[in-house]
Amino acid sequence: MKAAVVVFPGSNCDRDCKVAIERSTGGSVRMIWHQETAIPDGLDLIVLPGGFAHGDYLRCGAMASLSPVMAAVRAAAGRGVAVAGICNGFQILCEAGMLPGALLRNVALKYVCKPVALDVVNSQTRFTVAFGDRRHATMPVGNGEGAYFAEEDTLDRLEGDGRVAFRYRQNPNGSARDIAGILSEEGNVLGIMPHPDRAFEADLGSSDGGLIFQSVMASA
Repeated sequence: MKAAVVVFPGSNCDRDCKVAIERSTGGSVRMIWHQETAIPDGLDLIVLPGGFAHGDYLRCGAMASLSPVMAAVRAAAGRGVAVAGICNGFQILCEAGMLPGALLRNVALKYVCKPVALDVVNSQTRFTVAFGDRRHATMPVGNGEGAYFAEEDTLDRLEGDGRVAFRYRQNPNGSARDIAGILSEEGNVLGIMPHPDRAFEADLGSSDGGLIFQSVMASA
């Protein structure tokens, strides 16, 4: 598998993503600086990593969504390339209009960092097929603005179209309808607040996150 990880000023999980993808799939990963205007051809996956892009000034992900590289990311997604936004990357995808809704301050107004139990809501997507018959997963969260919000009709549409990929079993941040991860209309863009890049080997407490990257490889 060929993948790329976009690096923004303030990203702090870019190397984590690189290692997670390489160890989970045996694939190769390129690091792409946010000022680049082109990305390599032949990619199977583009990852927008977690962190605090541009210090999370203005709104989380708002400044990063206007980075030069995002035009190329948007174009690649339009061609069917898989794109995953993890934590801050999820915020960037929403700010860029590639996913609906927004990520708001956690309901308790506190940073939350802990492993969370998830339901695999739809196991028939490009990001979840490797879960097979499994319906539960564990991955850590680490966010202060991880509460997913969207209008009720948007939430209804996401659920009705099978675009809710993951749901919290015990909601840590106040996300609407316990949503932890959603898909684009075409199914090739994933926004997920928990970190698969921190859960790709058993020694990390869970290897479930690696299944997301393996799913993309299997679907390529």
